[in-house]
Amino acid sequence: MSRPSALPRTSGFLDVAGIEVHYQAILAVRDVSLTVDDGAVVALLGANGAGKSTTLKAISNLLGPERGTVTRGSISWRGEPVSRLTPAVLVARGVVQVLEGRHCFPQLTIEENLLSGAFLRRPGRRQIAQDLEQIYAWFPRLKHKRRTKAGLTSGGEQQMAAIGRALMTKPKLVLLDEPSMGLAPIVVQEIFEIIRTLNREKGVSFLVAEQNATLALRHADYGYILENGRVAASGPAADLAAREDVKAFYLGGAR
Repeated sequence: MSRPSALPRTSGFLDVAGIEVHYQAILAVRDVSLTVDDGAVVALLGANGAGKSTTLKAISNLLGPERGTVTRGSISWRGEPVSRLTPAVLVARGVVQVLEGRHCFPQLTIEENLLSGAFLRRPGRRQIAQDLEQIYAWFPRLKHKRRTKAGLTSGGEQQMAAIGRALMTKPKLVLLDEPSMGLAPIVVQEIFEIIRTLNREKGVSFLVAEQNATLALRHADYGYILENGRVAASGPAADLAAREDVKAFYLGGAR
C-alpha cells in the first residue's frame, strides 16, 4: 500500500508528531503522526500487531520501562506535551482510555464499576447520580445489571460498563482500544452506534483502534491505517473506504 503523501494536519486538540516507541530493542511504532480534531471520531486501523494499542498507550502516557518507551517525536494535548502529564492528570484534563480487554473490576457490581469513573471528580452526589442515570439511558442493559458483579456479566455488558466508566470521568476525548474484540456482531454494532450518538449529542471525540475496518470507517470521520508500526494510509473515512488498495487489504474487496 502506498504511503500517504500529505503532511499530517494539526488541530491543537490532540496532535501526535513522528513518534517512535521501543520495547527494549524492538521498534514497535515508527514515525507515526496523527491528529484528532475537537468533536471528531477518528479510526486507527490495522491488523493485530500493527502498533495501534502502543500508539494509544503512548497518547495516554501509559508506557514505561516494562511497556515501551517513546524515543522520538512528540504528543500534545491541547498544546501541552503529554510527557509532562501523568495518566491521572490526563484523565482530569479530559483524556481517558478504555483498554483492550475491557478490564472491569470483576468483584465490583456494574454500578460500582461505573462510579469508580467519577473518583477524580469533585461534584456533589446529586451531579454524579444524574450522570449515572445518563449512562443508564445510553446503556439500558447496564441498568438491569447494575447490582450484578461485573465478572458475572457478558463480554458485551463489560465493554459497555468500561465505556460507561470512562464517560463518568466527563471526558473530552476517549481512546477506545479494540471495542469489537470477542463480541457478537449485533453487540458491536450497538456499541458503535452509541459512540456516534455520544459524539453527536455530547461532542465527545473518539480515537478508536480497531481491526474491523468496515464498521470503523462507517462511523468515523477520518481514518489512519497502520502497517508494521507505520502510517500506511490516511484520509477522510469515506475516501479510505472507497480506495481499491484499502478494499483489497482490509475490506475484503480484492478482485
